[in-house]
Amino acid sequence: MTQTTDIQGQIADTVQLLRAKLGVKDKTLTASVRKAKRRLPRRIYKQAMLLAGAEQMAAHPKLRLVLDTPKLAQASEEVQTHLAGINLADRRWGWFLSFLGSLALGFLALSALVLVVLRWRGFI
Repeated sequence: MTQTTDIQGQIADTVQLLRAKLGVKDKTLTASVRKAKRRLPRRIYKQAMLLAGAEQMAAHPKLRLVLDTPKLAQASEEVQTHLAGINLADRRWGWFLSFLGSLALGFLALSALVLVVLRWRGFI
């Protein structure tokens, strides 16, 4: 009995981490993982889907006896370790630097185009 509540608790913790780290606001693990699919590595996504498949079974009294709890505990551990390692400040800083880089590239391409047109028209 403690193993099933432990699995249910780990699933709830995983949903909370998905909300905190990736901003996914769904109530179930299945919906949360599907929304965060592109932001998760393939191995972590597969482990999270394994947990999501067990989410419905863990709520049912007879079906929870069929769950492979050591495998689910390991999957939960891997997903939670990955989500806990996400640094939100670093992700925001990376997005900002990417935005500045694309803006600089746009200005560079525009200035090169203006110089080519001015040279072609004979103003330079």
